[in-house]
Amino acid sequence: MSGFSTARQKMVDGQVRPSDVTDIRILDAMLAVPREAFVPPNQRALAYLDLDLDVSEASAKRFLIKPVVTAKLLQAAEIKEGDNVLVVGCATGYAAAITAHLGGQVTATESDPLLAAKARDVLAGLGLARVTVVTAAAADGDPAHAPYDVIVLNGATEVVPDRLYRQLREGGRLVGVFATTKPPRATIVTHSHDDFGDRALFDAVVPVLPGLERLPTFVF
Repeated sequence: MSGFSTARQKMVDGQVRPSDVTDIRILDAMLAVPREAFVPPNQRALAYLDLDLDVSEASAKRFLIKPVVTAKLLQAAEIKEGDNVLVVGCATGYAAAITAHLGGQVTATESDPLLAAKARDVLAGLGLARVTVVTAAAADGDPAHAPYDVIVLNGATEVVPDRLYRQLREGGRLVGVFATTKPPRATIVTHSHDDFGDRALFDAVVPVLPGLERLPTFVF
């Protein structure tokens, strides 16, 4: 095994499996996708640590969120072959790549044009033609490819993302970390009979996606 292949195996065996991730498709995807390809060269030694990795190209900080959080969110989403999936705030595309390995047709949005271009290049280099990367604000999603069976937030939200909810198919589900309360919680939202229900999954802290921050309150 190469150094990165060994690190990838250790990430799956030491971080992901012990965190109750039992979906073999997710484990296989994380073994197959080279996470080091999605981070800047000077951070590749950190690619398989239990960290939110800063991959920013512009002033706004952008991250690949912790591998365990990505894996647990995707497991909760229960993506099936042929599902239409939206990954919001894809950064350089790692979560979108894992999602594509689960059988979905993936649209990934990224607000930073430089990162969106990087994501396109990396995903194309890995032969993941079923991922379409769109430059768009996190809160906007991508209505052109809606409705979605699954929406995955690659980061936290401090607000209720209403526009994303409206892009879910009947029976669809959205997974992400909701920092609308303390502590922040990974949550699944389901669309049923023109209503949206939510269920907390586990506590998690990840960086907030630009555009999904809580508006500042003014004190007089």
